[in-house]
Amino acid sequence: MQTIHSIPDLRAAIRALRAKGKRIAFVPTMGNLHAGHLALVERAKRSADAVVVSIFVNPLQFGAGEDFDSYPRTEERDAALLAEAGVRLLFLPSVEALYPHGQAGCTRVMVPELSDILCGASRPGHFVGVTTVVTKLFNIVMPDVAVFGEKDYQQLTILRRMVRDLDMPIELIGQPTEREADGLAMSSRNGYLSAEERAIAPGLYRTLCAAREALRAGQAPALVEAEAIERLHALGFVPDYVSVRRAGDLAHAVVGEAGGLRILAAARLGRTRLIDNIEA
Repeated sequence: MQTIHSIPDLRAAIRALRAKGKRIAFVPTMGNLHAGHLALVERAKRSADAVVVSIFVNPLQFGAGEDFDSYPRTEERDAALLAEAGVRLLFLPSVEALYPHGQAGCTRVMVPELSDILCGASRPGHFVGVTTVVTKLFNIVMPDVAVFGEKDYQQLTILRRMVRDLDMPIELIGQPTEREADGLAMSSRNGYLSAEERAIAPGLYRTLCAAREALRAGQAPALVEAEAIERLHALGFVPDYVSVRRAGDLAHAVVGEAGGLRILAAARLGRTRLIDNIEA
């Protein structure tokens, strides 16, 4: 595996692969890799001849008071995992490389409406930071296919809209969420949980499963959401939202609607913000 830090060097390496007729798959990450990330790499390997992975903790998608400075950075360990997984190129840019003129005045990419709901409502500007950095990375790597996890289903939906609206010739693949044995969705932020919180955390997934059963039994979406919120409170979470949405465009589900739905949730447990979703 070749590790590259500069944009010109990465572009040169990509050109060399293209010259050999290689199809390129791309997996952007923020590092501190776990089995969920490696599942993205395996999916990417099945979709292309060469896999490029980036590790970049993007300051533009962190708000004031969020965990940018404390976000775990484990680049040496991550690089070893990716090399073992068969990744061809690892892109490790600095903040200065991606934002050479600073962040304040840099051009931004925004997907309206979808970016302001759910997690976007409680994290203003977060998804603008995501779509901006992903656009930059897409322009640098120019992949044929990119793989993202379904754990952040809103992000995946936003990026699909962005690729469609901006006519990017990239196939986006969503990879199902990898879970621990007790159901907790794998996340780099799970490491923030105390032992007591870690024991409680799978309750988020169990709450979503209970909500799905209620929805399939004919309960109205609003009642399903309210009962899930109440259950999370009882478990010790501070819920941000539980919402039943249409999978394609994240519009609110209506009474009697069946099929093509997703139940999404975000909740705090101590200082950790957890997100999860399941197909309804």
